[in-house]
Amino acid sequence: MGKAAREASRERLKREREQAKKRAARNRMLGVGGAALAVVLIVVGGGYFFFTQQRAQEQAFAQRYEDLPAQTLQEDGSVVLGDKGTEAPVVEVYADFQCPACKQFEDASGPTLQQLAAEGEAVVHYRPVSIFAQAQSPISDNSLRGAAAARAAADYGKFVQYNDRLFENQPAEGSKGFSTADLKQWGTDLGIDDPDFAKRVEAESTVVDTFTGEYLPELTRKAQNRLSGDEIQKMGVGGLMEWGDEHGVDNSFLQDTYVKEVLDATSAVKDRYSSGANAFNGTPSVYVNGDKMGDAAFSGDGVREAVKQAGPGEVSTEPLAADAGASAGASPEPEVSP
Repeated sequence: MGKAAREASRERLKREREQAKKRAARNRMLGVGGAALAVVLIVVGGGYFFFTQQRAQEQAFAQRYEDLPAQTLQEDGSVVLGDKGTEAPVVEVYADFQCPACKQFEDASGPTLQQLAAEGEAVVHYRPVSIFAQAQSPISDNSLRGAAAARAAADYGKFVQYNDRLFENQPAEGSKGFSTADLKQWGTDLGIDDPDFAKRVEAESTVVDTFTGEYLPELTRKAQNRLSGDEIQKMGVGGLMEWGDEHGVDNSFLQDTYVKEVLDATSAVKDRYSSGANAFNGTPSVYVNGDKMGDAAFSGDGVREAVKQAGPGEVSTEPLAADAGASAGASPEPEVSP
């Protein structure tokens, strides 16, 4: 994005913010009317007000995403939000869709990150992981099912929108959520009308059921018979799966699945940021040019300031080949063993 385009985008966003403030001011003025007038407005004009408000919300939603730069799917399943050639700090966001703190981060700083990307002031690298993959159901199921569905949405250039929808509908901790029906419907709501999306979500959900209901219990049982609790914990899910491979626990059902991509990403971040002040120790973890942010990440102003203080960065992954996505008909459904 060139300088002129960035300035034009900033001006457009500034105008939209000013218009939003004016609308809010008008709404406050409407709220100071007398009780009798309020009753009349509610009874007589309630339906009109509701639909007018609804249309305004939908329009704001559409305009917000319309301003976003390109969403580029990467070879590892992550997504880069930023136009090609943009020279700006790179903000990596590692999050788990079942993580309550990640929802707090997204609510507080997600819109700011999208705005910075739209302005060309930052490149945002979304890197979903599953820190709850080894947790008890339904937490593990929710985590993996949500991440796999978001990866499927990324095939259609809708990751950011789907990311937001997942956090808006995050299940309460310990409650079953992210049902296959909801995951498919949210894709439809966001304009993904390819039947292959729904098929992929269904197939990945089956993989999750196999992973949490059969594979992981068997793997854990065998590991506990031969390894100490500390050894298992240090391995993490990736190391434990490698151990299982060597000890007769078949994980071939994960081949070519988005669930496997998420599990691999979870292992990779622990290798990438393994020690020191930047060590990955949970989600959300936010890095600006490789430097980990602290509590300031939970503030839009904090994120904006960190980006302002940083120079241009580099994305550490490579884009997925154009002919490898679902939209090109090359996203096979995973094979799941009975």
